[in-house]
Amino acid sequence: MTLPGSWEMVVGLEVHTELKTATKMFCGCANHFGAEPNTNVCPVCLGLPGSLPVLNERAVELAMAIGIALHSTIAPSTFHRKNYFYPDMPKDFQISQYDLPINSGGYLDLPDGSRVTIERAHLEEDTGKSTHLGGSGRIHGADRSLVDYNRSGVPLVEIVSGPDIRSSAQARAYASELRGILIATGASDGRMEEGSMRIDANVSVRKANEPFGTRCEIKNLNSLRSLHRAIDYEALRQVEVIEDGGVIRQETRHWDENLGVTSTMRTKEEAEDYRYFREPDLVDLAPEQAWQDRIRLALPAMPAERRTTLQARLSAPTPAQLDAVEVVIDLNLERFVNAAIDATIDPVLALARAANELAGGLEGIENLTIEAFCATLHMEQSGQLSATQAKTVLGELLAHGGDPSAIASAKGFEQLSSDSLGSTVETLIAENPDEWSRYREGDEKLAQFFIGQVMKLTKGQANGKAVIAELQSRR
Repeated sequence: MTLPGSWEMVVGLEVHTELKTATKMFCGCANHFGAEPNTNVCPVCLGLPGSLPVLNERAVELAMAIGIALHSTIAPSTFHRKNYFYPDMPKDFQISQYDLPINSGGYLDLPDGSRVTIERAHLEEDTGKSTHLGGSGRIHGADRSLVDYNRSGVPLVEIVSGPDIRSSAQARAYASELRGILIATGASDGRMEEGSMRIDANVSVRKANEPFGTRCEIKNLNSLRSLHRAIDYEALRQVEVIEDGGVIRQETRHWDENLGVTSTMRTKEEAEDYRYFREPDLVDLAPEQAWQDRIRLALPAMPAERRTTLQARLSAPTPAQLDAVEVVIDLNLERFVNAAIDATIDPVLALARAANELAGGLEGIENLTIEAFCATLHMEQSGQLSATQAKTVLGELLAHGGDPSAIASAKGFEQLSSDSLGSTVETLIAENPDEWSRYREGDEKLAQFFIGQVMKLTKGQANGKAVIAELQSRR
């Protein structure tokens, strides 16, 4: 969305990602989504008197992996108590990092070539989850509220970007690229629908080249679509308020996905409102260089590098093929494409089948072996299967697994002999003299007409490339 006049939006994102550890940040309770409410709890994560926190070593390793992937500086850090009073935090404070985070600085380069700076990526514990019953589903007007403390104490990394984002599309691209990095490092599963990655958006507007305006923070956006829509709405709302003579208040706002609007939650807190002070029960965290180096060496290739590698296997990729590469990398499907190309499959064909058929059947991807994928594409490339038939076989493989040849045979996907195909083409030419004359005179669109007719007569057993060859041999 383009703002009216010479207004521009200024956006910074705070991304909270739950870490893929077996246990919580400071205790031995299971870190597992979907358990019965209030079953993964203990005196430590419930903040009971006399309990003491013990730092999760794996959480520190994953936080460092995130920092390295974002080109951040890993430094000695401390933990603080962030004090606030709300039922989802049983201790009435959250253990977090304040002025000395484990990761500071850094940047993230986006596919379009733009760069977003990273201010910090610090460790903290998650809060519990409140469910407000009755009314709108929010605390105001609810009949009663329930709290599940299973999430309380789950390790988090909060990644804070600089105010470098200038459009909702760029914000979405940043969040998507960051999600890919978090998954690649093994730090997160990136499942926004389960709350393991949540985004707060700080949005303000200004006239071009003027100082930053007053920002509003939109809390807990849990999908890329919501992020995109909420930023556009909030930026336009602020422009309208200012142009009507109003003043923007710094505040926290709620996004209503159904209504497509933001609304005031509370006046924005400042750091002093949280009364930060050092956590007395935890020592300083100072990872040794050798530990950092082990984490760095163990990291796999990040999405940007994988995109570049895959694009290099295409000859002069088109914009549509570049988009397909994005899909394949985002869904971690390039292993299928690379294996197919290594097996002499046309790179464009391998990419298309992965970005369409495999991407559309992800729920069954575990049923499909790389060998079966390559075998199916070999059958299509050699003319044993038509494109439609190959897609059908892939769909069956994703649903149930199996052998591609056996599936093709069971479905009656035997290709026509050249004699039978030639006879069918001759018959169609005789029955459609006007179309044949126009095709011979150079109207290439008529080729699709003849292919369609052949497919209809042969019940899909013909191969489109073979039909073209038959037509051209008679031209």
